[in-house]
Amino acid sequence: MSAEASALPPRTETRRKRIRKRGLLSPGPSPLRNLLEEAKVELIPMKSLQRAVEELRPRSSISMTCSPAKSIEETLDQSAALLAAGHRVTPHISARMVRDHEHLVSIHQRLVALDLREIFVVGGDADPPGCYFDAIEFLEAFLSVDDANGDERRQVDHIGYTAYPDTHPLITTEQLHDALHLKQQLILATGRTAHVATQMCFSADQIRNWLRKERTSGLTVPVHLGVPGVIDKTKLMTMGIRLGVGTSLRYLSKNKRALGKLMTQRSFEPDMLLRPLERHLVELGVEGIHLYTFNQVDATEHWRERTLS
Repeated sequence: MSAEASALPPRTETRRKRIRKRGLLSPGPSPLRNLLEEAKVELIPMKSLQRAVEELRPRSSISMTCSPAKSIEETLDQSAALLAAGHRVTPHISARMVRDHEHLVSIHQRLVALDLREIFVVGGDADPPGCYFDAIEFLEAFLSVDDANGDERRQVDHIGYTAYPDTHPLITTEQLHDALHLKQQLILATGRTAHVATQMCFSADQIRNWLRKERTSGLTVPVHLGVPGVIDKTKLMTMGIRLGVGTSLRYLSKNKRALGKLMTQRSFEPDMLLRPLERHLVELGVEGIHLYTFNQVDATEHWRERTLS
């Protein structure tokens, strides 16, 4: 112990130890530190987007979503603007929002024009759907278009897709499991790389148990852990219900400690989920973090900077 530390009053030294213990990251390199540095920030094309963009760190890694209230073209327009500003961007392509084959070709042409090598494919909520009912139908068609001129001239090298540790309000667990593995098979069979990003889930135990089962069943692609950023608790609960994470919300209601912590704070902080998962990240093949910000970027970036420092 240093002379400075030994001179501290016992109460002060105890407080320092408590602060160190409470911190999310230990000093020095760690898998979680690297993941936080490179975490993708999800943005939504809505009125608050411009403010959110102004709050981004330079050269941020962005996941630009699709909204049924907008269009895929809007997502690609915003992606183009973010690229021009120096950010790295992965646009979401919503399968059910693709009108027909000609629309698919025009989307592909735009990806070529922007030189975007990575996309993230979701089924989407458009009702009624366009040409493709789900992400699997879209993937089969998209891969055919992208490979039309041969492997050496394909545009997209990497495709991300969704995973649901907390189930889905409209799709059975069995269907989710089958789709997860079929998408992996479709993408990897073409020589491309892939990853899955998990939908928002508040239970570390549920994420851990779900991923262990899927790994045992043959899921090999890297996982990007979907984590809510620092979000106002009212917005988090509202968006959580809309996104179909009812199981996790019920988990919170039964877990008095987690619920109590959330209810006594103005906002959710990612530490609540990341801390219990940190020592399992390598074992589970978690190679990325996907931050759901709902465009509340400033608070999330302050948390990230504070955590990394």
